[in-house]
Amino acid sequence: MSPHPIAETVASLMPKAKAELTELVAFKSVADFEQYPRSESEAAANWVADALRTEGFQDVALLDTPDGTQSVYGFLPGPEGAPTVLLYAHYDVQPPLDEAGWATPPFELTERDGRWFGRGSADCKGGIVMHLLALRALKANGGVPVHIKVIAEGSEEQGTGGLERYAEEHPDLLRADTIVVGDAGNFRVGLPTVTATLRGMTLVRVQIDTLEGNLHSGQFGGAAPDALGALVRVLDSLRAEDGSTTVDGLDSDGVWEGLQYNEADFRRDAKVLDGVGLIGEGSVADRIWARPAVTVLGIDCPPVVGATPSVQASARALISLRVPPGVDAAAATKLLRAHLESRTPWGARVSTEQIGQGQAFRADTTSPAYEAMSGALSEAYDGEKMQAAGMGGSIPLCNTLAALYPEAEILLIGLNEPEAQIHAVNESVSPQELERMSVAEALFLQRYAKS
Repeated sequence: MSPHPIAETVASLMPKAKAELTELVAFKSVADFEQYPRSESEAAANWVADALRTEGFQDVALLDTPDGTQSVYGFLPGPEGAPTVLLYAHYDVQPPLDEAGWATPPFELTERDGRWFGRGSADCKGGIVMHLLALRALKANGGVPVHIKVIAEGSEEQGTGGLERYAEEHPDLLRADTIVVGDAGNFRVGLPTVTATLRGMTLVRVQIDTLEGNLHSGQFGGAAPDALGALVRVLDSLRAEDGSTTVDGLDSDGVWEGLQYNEADFRRDAKVLDGVGLIGEGSVADRIWARPAVTVLGIDCPPVVGATPSVQASARALISLRVPPGVDAAAATKLLRAHLESRTPWGARVSTEQIGQGQAFRADTTSPAYEAMSGALSEAYDGEKMQAAGMGGSIPLCNTLAALYPEAEILLIGLNEPEAQIHAVNESVSPQELERMSVAEALFLQRYAKS
């Protein structure tokens, strides 16, 4: 059987896709302007805007969102009476972390072992290129059969909520019949997957103070209260002996019904060291998709190199708490802050501050749009049946859009399969996945227009 014309077109466009992704990855578009220049994010936003204009989009605009970043919007009209589909991705990226840990420079797209490496290659600059490929393939094969809106966010990774608030202030801008969020991914390479649930999240900063200033540990240690020691005890209280998350008052016994995650596969995907056990109880899917998970993201304290023999007067930490659908993120934030404050020992002074928050999300996988996506993914993946999985990460915009447009169908697809190692060193994208997911999106838009 000869390939579908859409597939042939996407295959022919892959060299251009690689060149464009190379350009996009080169922008150091981390939306933390204390670490990275604002100009890098602005340049990436302008690149996306220019790409939309080149494809014939109208009303292309750089939206100044309340968190000080820019999102890129464009509208491509389709046939009269056709439905409207919103395509989402984000151009901001996580910091590269330890650049020395990268085999190749993080902001230079590099081909190695059949994959393209670079920060944002999968999460989510690759998603922007995926949308462009799908639309180009449709234009070359009879035209785009629906009205298309594109929104490329500039601060998704920071969780600062700029686009959510902008959308709430301009409720008609992103209105659509169906929304395709290109910031998820397949369960593994070659297995087409839609994401049925997203965990919500909260970020809380805790600070503990015990002394007016640091003291000599030989002269005062043993009686003077150590702020760092107090913080260690507080952080330890967030986990049970087996590593399960234990925030006072927060339910932690959810069960995942559906696609399961084999423990050996998870160990390999997570690159767990030999002999080191997994934390928590229940199935892996329970732990990463259906239950809360606390992570200490960072601690402010003296580094080992250059440390002095001192009792620490102050210490602080940044804590992430992921929560499953059914748990209100605002309520979880209150429970986490109360836990931290109540578990602080020795009468130490403690303060907590919420830094970011996003609600969990559950999609309706029985909708007509999901039926169209199921057929499209199966065709793009040579008959493989579409699977539905959870995702441990958060996309706060999903709940904002669901609240603004309750009749809209929201689908989550993308390029973030386990080998991509998003948020870690040596992030990469599979060009085969980029090609097939672009085909699937184009086929979906054709099928959806006829549904």
